[in-house]
Amino acid sequence: MESAEIRRRWLRFFEQRGHTVVPSASLIADDPTLLLVPAGMVPFKPYFLGEVKPPFDRATSVQKCVRTPDIEEVGKTTRHGTFFQMCGNFSFGDYFKEGAITFAWELLTSSVADGGYGLDPERLWITVYQDDDEAEQIWRDVVGVPAERIQRLGMKENYWSMGVPGPCGPCSEINYDRGPEFGVEGGPAVNDERYVEIWNLVFMQYERGEGSGKESFPILGELPSKNIDTGLGLERLAMILQGVRNMYETDTLRVVMDKATELTGVRYGDDHGSDVSLRVVADHIRTSVMLIGDGVTPGNEGRGYVLRRIMRRAIRNMRLLGATEPVVGELVDVVVKTMGEQYPELLEDRKRVETVALGEEAAFLKTLKTGTNILDTAVSDTKSAGGTVLPGDKAFLLHDTWGFPIDLTLEMAAEQGLTVDEDGFRRLMKEQRERAKADAKAKKQGHADLSAYREVADSSGATVFTGYTDTEGESTVVGLLVDGVASPAAHEGDEVEVVLDRTPFYAEGGGQQADTGRLKLDTGAVVEIRDVQQPVPGVSVHKGVVQVGEVTVGSAAYAHIDVTRRRAIARAHSATHLTHQALRDALGPTAAQAGSENAPGRFRFDFGSPAAVPGTVLTDVEQRINEVLSRELDVTAEVMSMSDAKKQGAIAEFGEKYGERVRVVTIGDFSKELCGGTHVHNTAQLGLVKLLGESSIGSGVRRVEALVGVDAYNFLAREHTVVSQLTDLVKGRPEELPEKISGMLAKLKDAEKEIERFRAEKVLQAAAGLAEGAKDVRGVALAAGRVPDGTGADDLRKLVLDVRQRIGGGRPGVVALFTVANGRPLTVIATNEAARERGIKAGELVRTAAKTLGGGGGGKDDVAQGGGQNPAAVDDAVAAVERLVAEKA
Repeated sequence: MESAEIRRRWLRFFEQRGHTVVPSASLIADDPTLLLVPAGMVPFKPYFLGEVKPPFDRATSVQKCVRTPDIEEVGKTTRHGTFFQMCGNFSFGDYFKEGAITFAWELLTSSVADGGYGLDPERLWITVYQDDDEAEQIWRDVVGVPAERIQRLGMKENYWSMGVPGPCGPCSEINYDRGPEFGVEGGPAVNDERYVEIWNLVFMQYERGEGSGKESFPILGELPSKNIDTGLGLERLAMILQGVRNMYETDTLRVVMDKATELTGVRYGDDHGSDVSLRVVADHIRTSVMLIGDGVTPGNEGRGYVLRRIMRRAIRNMRLLGATEPVVGELVDVVVKTMGEQYPELLEDRKRVETVALGEEAAFLKTLKTGTNILDTAVSDTKSAGGTVLPGDKAFLLHDTWGFPIDLTLEMAAEQGLTVDEDGFRRLMKEQRERAKADAKAKKQGHADLSAYREVADSSGATVFTGYTDTEGESTVVGLLVDGVASPAAHEGDEVEVVLDRTPFYAEGGGQQADTGRLKLDTGAVVEIRDVQQPVPGVSVHKGVVQVGEVTVGSAAYAHIDVTRRRAIARAHSATHLTHQALRDALGPTAAQAGSENAPGRFRFDFGSPAAVPGTVLTDVEQRINEVLSRELDVTAEVMSMSDAKKQGAIAEFGEKYGERVRVVTIGDFSKELCGGTHVHNTAQLGLVKLLGESSIGSGVRRVEALVGVDAYNFLAREHTVVSQLTDLVKGRPEELPEKISGMLAKLKDAEKEIERFRAEKVLQAAAGLAEGAKDVRGVALAAGRVPDGTGADDLRKLVLDVRQRIGGGRPGVVALFTVANGRPLTVIATNEAARERGIKAGELVRTAAKTLGGGGGGKDDVAQGGGQNPAAVDDAVAAVERLVAEKA
């Protein structure tokens, strides 16, 4: 049974049993404590935590997930992978243990003809929590599983929590016996390789307190409403139903390995090392495609770094397999075709996905070259110092800064006769991981900080936003925090967070900055509002300072937003929509939104593009936008179902989380996007849009920055003034400026070349005198000294090489010249062949000189260059070179 069919059967089974089918959320987690979605229940987390009331009693999904804590183990074992699909069914105060258990058994054991998976009931083993008598009784007496195939395990194996105070409970796992070829019998308590877990049923019935680990926390009591959260690993079930030994041999990964085999000629199963590389490629390329599909782009931080790291591991392993040409395009194509059956949006977005992936491959191949050069230098330094071990910090620098895989460092160092201080490297990696874990833990504990907001939401409900139609209005203070703690009152000078029952203030979101303004209370108090956020869904928190009087919970308030600021932001937001559509029209669907910021009178818009947008194209886009403004198109908003929005062709932003009901903003016949922000009523209100330019902000992502309305006019007015001043200076018309300024620059460049030629001739004139004045140091001709300050590095190098050539007669010769340029000393040293035969090497001499100068340097045996920080030490450096020549001679 193919993976796509497993997915279809899962959703159909639970939909027929009253569950709402919830589409997979984006892999970009809508949770500040997570980079990526690591589990199927994550999109339902607000419901389980009580932050939001669930819109359904029963739900089911097949959620895309990515986990990367053990990324180095991927491929080495057949059980580690980064991307997987988690099939889940959920109950929110509806059915509990018996319902979850009987549903699971029915789906697994029903025949294929009846819509089930057709597993042999005799091969299914059950584990329950050691104290969960109820679950065992249901499995034994209701379902009919023999007692000998039900095993009790401890808290570590069969108890679930989120790792923070909140809901928790026992779980029951369903395991499949793969047979004696996978190990000894005895059930999952004895052998989890033979008895592989396929489905975990979590019975969320208790509340836990503070504590660390999986076992060290108190159980505080029962939850008022019991919930069900289950997860079945689609890939594990596919492994069983497709009769293969591991997940890499299932349909969606095997095709990628087959393509890698086709590209490299290396067959799976012939060699363990090659098998590891093939598995890494299959897993990492699939994960990369899914991440890019959800809007992640390669970068050096956060989820962008996760994507970059796994892509580079895949590319590196293709190199290990023998690939010499770019290969990512063909591998990505296979994944898109295979996963596109389950996620059609991949097929629609194929071009953008390929563009981002190819851009990262090209960037890494360049990095590979740079990293190789850096490694060569580190190897040379280690050998020169008489060492045989490359320091761990050098390996870590290559890995952390340049994305250079450690296995590549090990291999290339070995080729040059060196080992690597792996212990030092691992120690630095561990320190980095521990810092990351501490960071993550600190973020995780942030749930406790939201309790006050959740209490307000529970007692008063969500904040009603009136800002689409109103800029002021009456409201009531339903929550108040001072210094992050709930308080009944606040006084003049206090920094406060105010929650209103209804508000015209827009909370920051969707790229739009928050409103500012004032709250006036019936008590006479005034609060200046400087920011508005939504720390928990639906609750708008107004952050500001009490300017006058006392603020108390329950007080009536009158809210005024800064209308001028709001209108300027609305103009920017509408202009962003126009820019998005105009770029898509000019560049194609790959110019999809990757982020934005809408501020008063200005905006920035990030979009996908493999290369810089030509200036002519940007000019056309700007013209198109301003033509739309002149058409005076109405801007309207309508709330509809997600399916209706898609039918109408509305564009959604990558990484944004949308509910079943969405707001669609339409600009005439030009643009249609999902958007919760505020906008103008007609495009004529924008006045003018001026694109300032575009730049790169990451691999495959460009950024346009622009001004709108009065800000755009002021910019053009300043530009006009500058043009007028230039025309006066060059005595020409505005249209002649490019030609006249270009001519001036050409003349200036010619003059600089002439000056450079005179300077070089002057420097080289000294070559004969330096060669003739060479000092005899134990049979070696040493021409050493200081040349005029300001001599450039290139001229100094030419002079040194010219002097070396003039030292004739077969004598050993060393030329060591020094100068000071821009306040810093510089040296170039060269040796001839006869000197090198005596063991006198330029690189060694430069390191000695540079150390004396307070700096560093290096190079080859025949010529090397260095510098330092101390110009006063030049004479000492000359003397140091002479002493070392004498020792070597």
